[in-house]
Amino acid sequence: MNSSPDRTTGFVPPPYPYERLDSFKPLATSFDGGLVDLSIGTPCDPPPASVITALAESNSERGYPPSIGTAGLRDAFAAWMQRRFNVAIAPIDIAACIGTKEFVGTLPQWMKLRSPWLDTVLYPAVAYPTYEMGATLAGCRAVAVPCNDRGGIDLSAISDEDAKRALLLWVNSPSNPTGAIDDLGAAAAWGRAHGVPVFSDECYAEFTWDGPAQTILQHGSDGVIAVHSLSKRSNLAGLRVGAYSGDHELVHYLSEVRKHVGMMVPGPAQAAGVAALNDDEHVVEQRKVYRRRLERMANILSQWSGVDISLPDGGFYLWFKVEDAWAFTERLAREAGTLVSPGDLYGEQGQGFIRVAVVQSDAAIERVAQRLGVS
Repeated sequence: MNSSPDRTTGFVPPPYPYERLDSFKPLATSFDGGLVDLSIGTPCDPPPASVITALAESNSERGYPPSIGTAGLRDAFAAWMQRRFNVAIAPIDIAACIGTKEFVGTLPQWMKLRSPWLDTVLYPAVAYPTYEMGATLAGCRAVAVPCNDRGGIDLSAISDEDAKRALLLWVNSPSNPTGAIDDLGAAAAWGRAHGVPVFSDECYAEFTWDGPAQTILQHGSDGVIAVHSLSKRSNLAGLRVGAYSGDHELVHYLSEVRKHVGMMVPGPAQAAGVAALNDDEHVVEQRKVYRRRLERMANILSQWSGVDISLPDGGFYLWFKVEDAWAFTERLAREAGTLVSPGDLYGEQGQGFIRVAVVQSDAAIERVAQRLGVS
């Protein structure tokens, strides 16, 4: 007897991770000044005036922009990488993406087309949720690689079977949420030894506190791609300007596939991106701001909770262990109208941790201190 296909089920998108925090937001309504949201890494500081001018005056809004990115944008990314990392990447090996989240979320689909006999995406076990979701949306196996004691990826934990099936490996340094700095040279070497392309998410590279900023491309471009964004560096999360660069064949393949689905950064946003990349001084000042806020918020929460909170090696998140993360989150919302993220939003291994994004103004952070009664 022939059985008909089951037409009653299909993919059901899970709740967006941060929606689990929505129930705590009403707890802030009684506080003067309302909610202080430290749960999501959305920058609050203004970009340089030159960026806004470029956005308004590019005269590029009427035409279709090149999917790979304008020559000006790719040249600006290449010049920035030379200045920041002392790495020479030809503009032809750089391509634009619509912010980096869409790149992370769609990459497994394109890599699966390239290598249909492979089915596995490797990513850090404590990580930005889109690494896992991108694999799921592509119908791939999402395999979380355990983190080491420092919060970085433990390459030695990858099984031979998973390595053989891997379409790609994601690394994220500095890590969101842990702030850990990975050994990117070791990641590149692992990928080459196993024939697995390595994609290095480096969108927090400008906010590296332990040593100089790093890119995986300092260890060569063969088999590796570095992914960069202006969302954090230049407070341009709303413009969606990013780029991927490195291995010539991979960049060419991905840019060719992506042009067929209209993956294009709007022309005015690309012009603004050029202005942002050409200005290093605003990033120097932004680093000072985030460092100050990290130190202040760590002090505030340590005084209030009694938890010893260390500063991260990179990024603008505090990451610390507590007895019950969800109870801690609710208590902070009730007592200070302040929202933070429990660590299990970033993977099972993050259970029992708290992530605090210091992306609110200094005045807002001082409101938290006042509400908690700490100096």
